[in-house]
Amino acid sequence: MSHWIGIISLFPEIFGPFLNAGVLGRGIKKGIIGVDLWNPRDYTDEPRRSVDDKPYGGGPGMVLKAQPLGDAIKAAKSDKGEDCHVIYLSPQGRQLTQNMLHQFLDKERIILVSGRYEGVDERLIESSVDEEISMGDYVLSGGEVPAMAFLDGLSRLVPGVVGDDISVENDSFSNGLLEYPQYTRPTIWDGKPVPDILTTGDHKKIDEWRKTQALGRSFERRPDLFGNKRLTEEEKRLFEKYLEISKQERTDR
Repeated sequence: MSHWIGIISLFPEIFGPFLNAGVLGRGIKKGIIGVDLWNPRDYTDEPRRSVDDKPYGGGPGMVLKAQPLGDAIKAAKSDKGEDCHVIYLSPQGRQLTQNMLHQFLDKERIILVSGRYEGVDERLIESSVDEEISMGDYVLSGGEVPAMAFLDGLSRLVPGVVGDDISVENDSFSNGLLEYPQYTRPTIWDGKPVPDILTTGDHKKIDEWRKTQALGRSFERRPDLFGNKRLTEEEKRLFEKYLEISKQERTDR
């Protein structure tokens, strides 16, 4: 097993179908990736297995207590090692990117802490969490969906999980750009044909077309992403070509 992920969640049953399906499910069955789940309710002394309480200072909602979460993290580390990297999935963390996922490949054992309600006791973050990660500037009911997104994104990068490594290399964001548009049969659908270049069999020209499309699509749809990309000389040439084609298309209209 090359990578292991532990998930701390109040709702571990949510993960069952997810862990048995698709690329991730195959990676787990092959023994390339391991995933285990811990429920903080199993580590509380409360008779009703309560893991939350009202916030000090007043305010709406409930806050997850440090003790059950902390003990669940300790149990995971006791099982897999003290060097586990602990991530709290939180809107206050750094926003997850493809580059960050590549960096997390260096961590062979990761524990994901899924929050709920109004958040967790800050003392848990100070004592037991290595970093906080966010999925974006929006609010979800808990950290389970972000945990799935993190796990799916990371697992695709682990060698042997995805059958075609080239497919992973061409994914959007892998080279700092969006992916080029994809087409499949039939050649004409709803009156719309596949671009002629893709049916020529000329792989050099197809590769150039795809790179040009990736540059143009990133420029048009994600200027923030494109602005951070340091273009090679070839990419500069292809981008100029894209701009010329786009200008001509606007003129023809």
